[in-house]
Amino acid sequence: MSDALETDVLVVGSGPAGSTAAMYAARAGARVLMIERRSEVGTPVRCGEYMPSNGEIVKMFPNLRDEDSLFDIPDRLVCRETLGIKLVNPKGKVTLLDMPGYTVDRDIFDRYLADRAVKEGAELINRCSFDKIENGAALTSRGEIKYKVIIGADGPGSRVARSLGLSRNRRPYPAVTAQVKGDFEPYLYMYFGDLAPGAYSWIIPKDGRANVGVGCSPRFSDAAVTEYFRRFADKRGFPEHSRVFGKSVPSESPIDKTVSGNGMLIGDSAGQVSSVNGGGIPLAMIAGRIGGIAAAGNVKNGTDLAEYEKQWRSVMEKPLKTAAFNKKLADTFAFRTETTTSMCMAILGKRRLNKLIRCQSLFP
Repeated sequence: MSDALETDVLVVGSGPAGSTAAMYAARAGARVLMIERRSEVGTPVRCGEYMPSNGEIVKMFPNLRDEDSLFDIPDRLVCRETLGIKLVNPKGKVTLLDMPGYTVDRDIFDRYLADRAVKEGAELINRCSFDKIENGAALTSRGEIKYKVIIGADGPGSRVARSLGLSRNRRPYPAVTAQVKGDFEPYLYMYFGDLAPGAYSWIIPKDGRANVGVGCSPRFSDAAVTEYFRRFADKRGFPEHSRVFGKSVPSESPIDKTVSGNGMLIGDSAGQVSSVNGGGIPLAMIAGRIGGIAAAGNVKNGTDLAEYEKQWRSVMEKPLKTAAFNKKLADTFAFRTETTTSMCMAILGKRRLNKLIRCQSLFP
């Protein structure tokens, strides 16, 4: 880029949050430019690749409206439909939760969302890294980009957040994932506390394969997350697996403020992730739709960007804060030893574990 580019809405990041925001902003009539630092959208994959059913998403976020149009995912993108989740305590006791959903290939899924944005009129530039905001323009590896609204969808360590003077996520925790071949039941398996206090692992079935991984709380860790993954692979009989990729996952409530001036944060960069299970795809898309419409409204009609903050919080804030509170309870009482983890899961029982996984209050 020899000359500065100009656009109405600049979206930094092409994951589910960024691509959804770009699509809705373009659909509303704004000129949209989406930049992605990677050479290809969606790779490498650093995600569990699980989506709850639309009905389950509404159970988590009862204030959500028009979910079917937002999550209108073509059947060709579904790898495997799942029936529920099996939670396993350190002693091997299984609690089955009925929670239908499906798995996807995130690289294909993310490219579909990005293509959908482009079809609505957004422009996508790969291999373009955001550095900082200077004199009202974005400085990138491909030159200067002038904008009217900037949307940060650039993950937990968001550079856009830093440039806007907004908080970044507090105490994100590390997680790693890989793929293994095999035939698996149509259930997600989540194991708690059997590797180490505060560590959990998962097996998420796909078509003839599974996504497997480990996350851990740094507060309780005595080893690197890659070492926990090695223990997990040995314990579950996965001697051969694909390359292991890692990421940081927001582990607390969303950040206190997601709008500053003519900029906003969505998805992981805003901490819009469920603290109890690390799930973020549906939340990113919910926030992306709200953010994209708000950005276009600001450009076209002068609507205050604070409308984005107001709307996403009305849909997601209470469940996410409840999930964060539940996680703090688990950190305080459960994630100490295998015995305390098993005891707390037994005390909660199936009914409250159902509430836990759905970001609902445990009591009464």
